[in-house]
Amino acid sequence: MKKVLPATMYRVELENGHEILAHISGKMRKHFIRIAVGDKVTVDISPYDLEKGRITFRHRN
Repeated sequence: MKKVLPATMYRVELENGHEILAHISGKMRKHFIRIAVGDKVTVDISPYDLEKGRITFRHRN
């Protein structure tokens, strides 16, 4: 997680150095899982637009 943006959007840096725009999944939103800068997350990338994705899991530090 690199930067928190408005409307539950996040700027995420991938392991290969690319940056994408991601939003949190519905279950994470439903269970009030908070994401902070520096957290490691799992992201599903859209096959239609490789610059957008969905955060599906926040890993424990």
